[in-house]
Amino acid sequence: MVAALLGAVALGAPAAADAGPVDRLRDSLARRSGGQVAGPPVARFVSEEGRVFVLDRTQPTPMLKFEDSPEVWVLAPSPAPRGDVIYKDELGEPVLRATRLGGLTLFSDERPNGEAVSLAGGGFPLRLAPLSPGALGERLLQASYRSGRVARRTIVFEARRVTPAGSALVGDAALVTSLAFIRMAAERRGGRSVFGQFNIVRFEEGKKPTVTLKDGVLRIVVAPSQGLAGRPSSKRIMQVAAGR
Repeated sequence: MVAALLGAVALGAPAAADAGPVDRLRDSLARRSGGQVAGPPVARFVSEEGRVFVLDRTQPTPMLKFEDSPEVWVLAPSPAPRGDVIYKDELGEPVLRATRLGGLTLFSDERPNGEAVSLAGGGFPLRLAPLSPGALGERLLQASYRSGRVARRTIVFEARRVTPAGSALVGDAALVTSLAFIRMAAERRGGRSVFGQFNIVRFEEGKKPTVTLKDGVLRIVVAPSQGLAGRPSSKRIMQVAAGR
């Protein structure tokens, strides 16, 4: 049931067809333009270990989504030697390294030294699907149910003063929060013990995304004006919830 709920999240259009031939995309990787890292603005890639992901650079903030997870990772580019660019996550940890010719290296906990990435085809920009008030309520209930199962106790997900413009972002933040809890519960050393610190997860809108823990409430603020970049990542939520 949990797998079905996670798979139901709609981000962008389904990748039923590539945006163009792979050869055309590969050719674009070899071009330099204005001192920027070459490469298609949005495309699918596959790593040596077989992880498939979409890299979307069509928006002001680059984003990445793995095929096997519903979470979209917001990346911050920073310059590196030889004109390369390193894309880091919210905690400043490297996720991708891109060369001026468009080559990519993927970093992960399993491969901290990186693994080569090859172009797999076209992709679609990562976008949030609008949510009605009823759909948002259902999304919060689903996230509360998933979190309660892994925590083995009731955790209430609630939203206050959510505008129509922020409903999709709050729904996505609820999903990401439940993913963070699932990962925390899977940790070998006292992963579930942190759930004793709170019993409510509260979502609100604000000017910038934040996570705080106080008086048994995990408060998550989202910033609708920033799009997908306006909500905390699962890593940030795990860090605050665990008091790190």
